[in-house]
Amino acid sequence: MIKLGTIGTNWITERMIEAAHATGEYQLTAVYSRHEASGRELAKGHEPATVYTDLEQFLSDPNVEVVYIASPNVLHYEQILQALQHDKHVIVEKPAVLTPYQYQSVMDELARHPQVRYFEAARNVHMPAFAAVRDYLSGLDTGVDGAEFTFSQYSSRYDQVLAGQVPNVFNPQFGGGALTDLGIYPVYDAVGLFGVPERVAYYPTMISTGVDGKGTAILNYGAFDVTLNFSKLSNSTHNSEIYHGREIITFDSAGEVTEASIIQNNQRQILSQLYGKNPMIPEMTDFARVLQEPTQPQNVADYELWLEQMQNVNLVMSRLASAAGLEYPTKLEADE
Repeated sequence: MIKLGTIGTNWITERMIEAAHATGEYQLTAVYSRHEASGRELAKGHEPATVYTDLEQFLSDPNVEVVYIASPNVLHYEQILQALQHDKHVIVEKPAVLTPYQYQSVMDELARHPQVRYFEAARNVHMPAFAAVRDYLSGLDTGVDGAEFTFSQYSSRYDQVLAGQVPNVFNPQFGGGALTDLGIYPVYDAVGLFGVPERVAYYPTMISTGVDGKGTAILNYGAFDVTLNFSKLSNSTHNSEIYHGREIITFDSAGEVTEASIIQNNQRQILSQLYGKNPMIPEMTDFARVLQEPTQPQNVADYELWLEQMQNVNLVMSRLASAAGLEYPTKLEADE
């Protein structure tokens, strides 16, 4: 069993723990939270997991092999470095880091700890439906004509914004906003399927807190464009589509990718059946496979691919932010 420690006590951490246990490959052994009460609440039912309020003590625990980080975006970078320096494997929620400089610094630290593995938890590209779409596209004789990827989910935290508050996900000091929170999913889809675009543009809708609440991004690949629509201010039931002559390769929201089909002449062919389980199970299964057999050739190839995708997504995200004049903090200026 892989001994798992967590940083962050919000809903995504609870969902990850459920997925980790569902794989049968992990055991929760430690929880870090700045507040003991929230740490104990998360650890409830997972005894004898140890609850820490001191990060150094948590990272020094020999009963922790891999650290899952789901703290506010702006805290990821320093926590990743600290975990690597303690020779812990790291799984970090997207976006792992906010700038290319931070990405390269993490890679430099990772090189000093060659036995450690580092993963960005972009669950959509680990889904069976994503693999089915990727494999289908790789067998086409001609290129695609374009694509539109959509991921819009109304955030309950936006109610707080409307009430005059500034929750973390809408706080520029924490690296919040639609691009970092939701936009990264369709960026991962585009990079995973088509690679790095030649040119990018991002048209955000800014809200009162100073972050982008929604936006449209255009990724130009020379012969075709990929349009990304994402929002934390509204919901959408639009599927994501890739256009190829008479065909439409379609999957559900760009952040979930739970099923995929081909539509031609009003006929639907299923590429991948609906995945109805916890959508974090495939990624946690993939990570466990690499952690348990890191030198197995397929695992080496997959890990190198994920690192390359992580770098390319970080680059594209940085270019999109720059195109819209968005700047992200490198650290939290004050203890919030």
